[in-house]
Amino acid sequence: MSTSGAVETVRRGVAAAGTALFGVLALAAPAAAHASVQPAAADVYTMSAGRLGAATAAVLALIGVIVGGLALVRPASRFRTGSGSGRLGAFVALAAGLTGTALGGLVMATSEGGLGTGNGLGGAVVAVVVGLMSLVLGGTVLARSRRTARPS
Repeated sequence: MSTSGAVETVRRGVAAAGTALFGVLALAAPAAAHASVQPAAADVYTMSAGRLGAATAAVLALIGVIVGGLALVRPASRFRTGSGSGRLGAFVALAAGLTGTALGGLVMATSEGGLGTGNGLGGAVVAVVVGLMSLVLGGTVLARSRRTARPS
């Protein structure tokens, strides 16, 4: 891998992390502000801010797992860049996993009460676990793409 290729990889990683952080801050600030005025227990059919934040985080993390799995199994299909290494899928999985994990962690930190109170704590735990799975898959795809990009 040349020096300019390594710089480009770092630049893309920093851009993906910055985008994920901006998404977390843009999505989580209204949820955190609204979560402080929520009652301790929500109704069964009420979509509280905690439940909405946890569901959003879980969906983002699940998208990251799906994209990371596809990039791992089929690196040369939809997510190819250049030589078909699957790096785009790795970066999407990393960004979605980081966002889902951070948003799930924020919902866990701001939820009042325990599991079953309707504040989204259960969904946030699921989002963090699935987000970590997405990060592992994205890192695996990225490591595999770097290994196949090296000349023999």
